[in-house]
Amino acid sequence: MPEEKHRWDKISGWDEELDLLHTIIEKTELVLTTKWGGQTYTYNGKNVLGLGGFKNYFTIWFWNGVFLKDENNVLVNAQEGVTKGLRQWRFTSKNEVDEKLILAYIHEAIENEKAGKVIEKVKKEFETDPLFQAALDDNSELKTAFEKFSPYKQKEFLEYIITAKREATKIDRIAKIKPMILNNIGLNDKYR
Repeated sequence: MPEEKHRWDKISGWDEELDLLHTIIEKTELVLTTKWGGQTYTYNGKNVLGLGGFKNYFTIWFWNGVFLKDENNVLVNAQEGVTKGLRQWRFTSKNEVDEKLILAYIHEAIENEKAGKVIEKVKKEFETDPLFQAALDDNSELKTAFEKFSPYKQKEFLEYIITAKREATKIDRIAKIKPMILNNIGLNDKYR
């Protein structure tokens, strides 16, 4: 195993079991790295699977597990309706670890990565405000400056305006953020 980085340690007690999974995964072409404090295995820099220990189980999760055939019905969606691609294989005992079967799932996940199977991120359209849209339409410099912000920062501005209940408050807020936008200052930059 490479030099030990911070290991995700929300719940301890699965060290021996996770080490067993590591020895299995090391037989593949995946590369171990640490992302978000968790052990993640990648192929060409792309996340393929990760490991973790929880209170009642330890797990392998496949980042694009939705594409796995799962003929043995071992994968679960941890948050039905929320999680799109990630699938977990949960274990409660070292005795449940079937090396041959795990390797088959891992090799399929690698092949899916090589084939470029990924869930495309759906760009969320966020609500706009007619008053703010009119201000953008009337001022091309403002519109151009606003479009230079990341979608996240654009959304912050829009939410700031939309959350106002009265039209007068919306107008005041638009007047307040115009110079910020023109000077490339995000709404919450002073807090970052």
